[in-house]
Amino acid sequence: MPLSLLTPPAAEPVTLAAMKTYLRVEHDDEDELILGLIAAARRACEAATRRVLIAQAWRLTRARWPRDGQIDVALAPLISVVAARIRNADGGESAIDAARFRVVAGAAPGLILARHPLPAPAAGGAIEIDITIGYGMEAAALPADLVEAVRRLAAHFYDSRGLPADGAAALPADVAALLAPHRVVSL
Repeated sequence: MPLSLLTPPAAEPVTLAAMKTYLRVEHDDEDELILGLIAAARRACEAATRRVLIAQAWRLTRARWPRDGQIDVALAPLISVVAARIRNADGGESAIDAARFRVVAGAAPGLILARHPLPAPAAGGAIEIDITIGYGMEAAALPADLVEAVRRLAAHFYDSRGLPADGAAALPADVAALLAPHRVVSL
C-alpha cells in the first residue's frame, strides 16, 4: 500500500518570525536556512510519529480492495477521502464516488471504511484513493507539544548545523519525549 505525497503543506507549524525570535536571530541573512530547518524538523517529527502535522494531500495505491472493506492508512490523522479511481494498465481511469468511503475519525493508524460493492481493477490495474491527512491547515490546529517539538528540533538543527560524524540522527531526548505520546503504533 504505497502512499505518495501529492501536495505538501501550505504552511509550517512554526513561522519564520517565531523561529528567529526563539533562536534570538535578529538578521535576515539566514532566513532561507531557518525555513529549511523548520521544514526538516517537521518532516522528522512526522516520520517519528507517523502523524502528518499540517494538512497535506496524499495518494494511497492498492492492487485490490480488502475483503472486509477496511483500508488501513499508515499515517494519521485522516481528514477526508477526496477522490478515488480505478487506474487501468493502459493509463485510463474510472472514477469512484468518494461518498462510498468513510474516514474513521481519531483512528491511528488511519482507517477508511469502503462501502461494497466496488469495481475491481483489471489485471495490471490499480486502485488509487486521494486523501487529506493532517491536523488542519494551520499550526493553531496542532497540539501544542507537537509545535514545541518542531521548534526545539529546528533549534537543534540550527545549533548543530549537521549530523554527527558517525551519521547518527537520533532525536534529542527532549524532542523524543514531546513526540512519544503522539506516536502511531501498528501491531
